[in-house]
Amino acid sequence: MNKEIKEEDLYAPIKDYFEGFGYKVNGEVKNCDVTALKEDQLIVVELKKNLTVALLSQAVDRQRTADLVYIAIPKPIKFKLNAKWKDTLHLLKRLELGLIFVSFKKGLNIVEVVQYPLPFDRNKSMQINKKKRNLLIKEIEGRKRDLNKGGSRGKKLVTAYREAAIFIACCLKEYGALSPKKLRELGCDEKKTNSILYENHYGWFQRIEKGIYSLTEEGKRDLQEYGELTEYYRSQLVSKEIEGGC
Repeated sequence: MNKEIKEEDLYAPIKDYFEGFGYKVNGEVKNCDVTALKEDQLIVVELKKNLTVALLSQAVDRQRTADLVYIAIPKPIKFKLNAKWKDTLHLLKRLELGLIFVSFKKGLNIVEVVQYPLPFDRNKSMQINKKKRNLLIKEIEGRKRDLNKGGSRGKKLVTAYREAAIFIACCLKEYGALSPKKLRELGCDEKKTNSILYENHYGWFQRIEKGIYSLTEEGKRDLQEYGELTEYYRSQLVSKEIEGGC
């Protein structure tokens, strides 16, 4: 951020901007940094050097009395609309807060409305993100055991895909080389089994002949890392027998 810029430096550009739209603008009114009034519409703008949780709380509090509330900050140096900023803008959208960037270049004061404070429709948002929701639910349903600690970082996660691969590995270890068809008969994933064997992301499988796969030494070794899951799958295989060979 432009740390050399003071909050009060933002006032003049913001004042000029809203006065250009016919608003009566004042500074420091009843703890509000900036007020802009036009007929019956009251806008409040909070000026800060950085976006903080305290600022968001303050801006939300201003919504008790104002029709629209904006946050104005100096435009970040080399600003890029990356994933972090997209998440921030989504949060502001959820809070129905507007965001204004102010920059000072070659004697010019530039005011940029990044996001307007519009009503947020959560149902519409969920509809737009329905695919992400379905993928999340599919991942949850695909997990047989809760083997990841929430909040952990830098650790190998046991995803539904990895669980499916572990089940295949358990079957191959228990019964020897098998075809995808036999693996599915044992309960392996109907849709993923072929691709897991073919893509072989973890290096656990090898094709020993057409349509027949076995477990590699690396696969046998890696299975030891997932003791709880391999025991679970082993118990599922106890009552199952293979008929007709591979």
